[in-house]
Amino acid sequence: MYQKADQILSQLPPEHKGDLLPAIRKEFLQEEKTVVVFDDDPTGTQTCHDVVVLTSWTVALLIRELKKKPSILFILTNSRSFSKEKAVALNAEIGSNLNEAVEQTGRKIIVISRSDSTLRGHFPHEVEVIANTLQLTQAVWILIPAFIEGGRFTINDVHYIVEQGELVPVSDTPFAKDNVFGYSHSNLKDWVEEKSGGKFKASETIACSLDDIRIGGPDVLARKLKSCKPGSVVIANATSYKDLEVLAMGVLKAEKFGQQFLYRSSATFVSIRAGIAPGKILSSLKQDDSGHGSLIIVGSYVPKTTSQLAYLLDQKKLESIEIDVQELLNSRATNKSDSIIKQTDDWLASGKDVVIYTSRELKTGSDAESSLFINSSISSFLVDIVKGITVRPSFFIAKGGITSSDLASKGLSSETALILGQAIAGVPVWQLDSKSKFPEMIYIVFPGNVGDSTALYTVWNKFKSPA
Repeated sequence: MYQKADQILSQLPPEHKGDLLPAIRKEFLQEEKTVVVFDDDPTGTQTCHDVVVLTSWTVALLIRELKKKPSILFILTNSRSFSKEKAVALNAEIGSNLNEAVEQTGRKIIVISRSDSTLRGHFPHEVEVIANTLQLTQAVWILIPAFIEGGRFTINDVHYIVEQGELVPVSDTPFAKDNVFGYSHSNLKDWVEEKSGGKFKASETIACSLDDIRIGGPDVLARKLKSCKPGSVVIANATSYKDLEVLAMGVLKAEKFGQQFLYRSSATFVSIRAGIAPGKILSSLKQDDSGHGSLIIVGSYVPKTTSQLAYLLDQKKLESIEIDVQELLNSRATNKSDSIIKQTDDWLASGKDVVIYTSRELKTGSDAESSLFINSSISSFLVDIVKGITVRPSFFIAKGGITSSDLASKGLSSETALILGQAIAGVPVWQLDSKSKFPEMIYIVFPGNVGDSTALYTVWNKFKSPA
């Protein structure tokens, strides 16, 4: 039996009073910096609006974007779908290119390694290579997994997910059993030691407690942060936007004493670090007048996605195609992509809405590498389908982080996208660039672990084609 979230939250000290965002924004603008986000899957954009995400990172492209002096710039690495070695090499390449772009533009940057609020990802390896590549070896690392929109809270150093009104320690959830990124600790100090193989000791990891944040405020945080040794790890407790605002202000104050910071964060903190309120729920989209149907592709296999897909299919409002993953892995389904493409084109052209989804039985390998290979094979098959489709959907929903990244960059050949806002809390809406396969199409990135059982249907129904 878990603790009731409302009961525990009501027992915490009152939040810090006052609106800190205007002051954070003022300081941020005076510094003339850009928050550059290394995003290990595209769901990191789930709290931002009116910012650009890049799926490519050539020096020329980075220079072009930094010259625009944006407050926030996302670089989609999709590294959560790669092996540790490939993820490290990728982050090193991006860091090197970013270094050159910074030197040529003179634009100062703040670096966030954005990752999963359920603690899946290549930690600490990605943060280490970013620090080494971008001359941030003296920086203090701040770990901020709290994702307010999704009910992911850190209290007394323990990270929780709110499920059915209860605080569930994250190590008790299916995410902790991930075949690639599994872990056994919910206490973040212990988690840091576990994931670093003992390099960072739990006893040496520093915590910014909720007492520090809510009773002490920015000045207390600043004193604690400025006293941290270079390269040390700090965990941030938080259950609200206000907690993260206090943290951001404490960071700004500590920086005035010469302290450097490098962040490993969930999505919520990104906007707040730039002094921008997170979240912009879109009430509607500009309607596509083609008369074509919409397209949903579901690759995520987590239980939450499975329940959302089941609810969507139960409504019997979309045509559906199931891809048998076992057949695909046995190479018996590879020749089926042509028939799937033709059927999808026919349905879309006639105004019918289509959902293509992978079979729900989770297929894993004997180790992390083989599991990643399975994921990659499935994603490649979905990419081939999107490459083959010739009829432009009225809008496109991609379900799952790896799925949505590969479909955007490889399937739709999109190099950049504009983040318009959110369909619902935690579900970002992109507008693809003019050079993509379907120029300026609306592309909804739906994380696998966000929303209740009706959420996928709710988002589709909200924006569906009039046809």
